[in-house]
Amino acid sequence: MEHYYVEKPKSELRVKTATLKLKNGRVYQFQTPSGVFSFGEIDKATRILIEHCELHGKKVLDLGCGYGVIGIVLKAEYPDLEVCMSDINERAVEFAKINARKNNVDVVIRLGAFFEPWKDEKFDLVLMNPPLAAGKSVVLRLIRETFEHLNDGGSLQVVAYHNKGGSYVKRAMEEIFGNVEDLYKEGGIRIYKSVKVTRSCSS
Repeated sequence: MEHYYVEKPKSELRVKTATLKLKNGRVYQFQTPSGVFSFGEIDKATRILIEHCELHGKKVLDLGCGYGVIGIVLKAEYPDLEVCMSDINERAVEFAKINARKNNVDVVIRLGAFFEPWKDEKFDLVLMNPPLAAGKSVVLRLIRETFEHLNDGGSLQVVAYHNKGGSYVKRAMEEIFGNVEDLYKEGGIRIYKSVKVTRSCSS
């Protein structure tokens, strides 16, 4: 069975509608395609990241956006944010654009792996539900490149099941950023947060 971190899914396209209801009562609907993560339903980790991420700054990247849930909902809830989204998966990007139109939000969505779509850009906040099935080397590269593309004081916030690869993610964030904290915990799922700290030279 193919994982979702591929450019061109080989599975036959099927589409199901998934509904996300926030704690504030607002409801969002998404067209979800086969061959993209969380087909047919919004996964619990994504819900948790939306509800409990710590927003700061103005420019936000939903890295590995899938069919667009995190970036689209945050833009709808916080219209002043400048939201960017990207994914390696062509089908994911196509449906993220469809879902952005359906939910009437203005976001920037690009196709590409890692930070290829954002080579010359920096962000205040990067959010990620990482593609753990793609392997540790992919996740490690995503974290390393995030550090390079954050503004000083910006943060990376990652949601994962701690005992299903999340502990590795947390160690990698600690190694690359020099800091990490558990921002939120629920039922084995955690949000890890690392901040890019300005290293000033002492005179």
